[in-house]
Amino acid sequence: MKINTRAIRALVLLPVLLLFCSLAYSQTCLSDSPPTAPTANFINNGDGTITDITSGLMWMQCSLGQTFSNGSCTGDAQTFNWQEALQAAHGYQFASLDGWRLPNVKELSSLTERQCVRPSINETLFPSTPSDDFWSSTPSLADQQRAWVVAFFNSSNSIKEKNLFVFVRLVRTAD
Repeated sequence: MKINTRAIRALVLLPVLLLFCSLAYSQTCLSDSPPTAPTANFINNGDGTITDITSGLMWMQCSLGQTFSNGSCTGDAQTFNWQEALQAAHGYQFASLDGWRLPNVKELSSLTERQCVRPSINETLFPSTPSDDFWSSTPSLADQQRAWVVAFFNSSNSIKEKNLFVFVRLVRTAD
């Protein structure tokens, strides 16, 4: 019987590579700076929504495309171009509530946890958030073909072409 040493090496290295990849993409936070989006500023409503007690806004815990179940977000977040994101929010119902909309750039930025990266959000409240750009409803004043996004990779804001496909998290005014 001939032993395939390449296959054995691959089987031995696979768990090491998987461990390395999972560590490379886990959230990293500075412990010596105060949180910018502390859990104490939010109420977990237990239905997939979070209320920000400082702003009076209610947020979906999951990105559009994900499913909220047992306190976590499962499945893959969906990407939309800017017009599709605005349309997806229009008339959206979640947790038996309506009035959901695309947040403006200031509202969306209020969710960023600046002491963390990959993702730069409170993962206790907003689990499984992609470390990527999220659309805001704020168009660019300088270029009508662009709109503002918030990067939940590192808490930055920038403008992107409206035809690009970006993630979405919806908000509403809490009752």
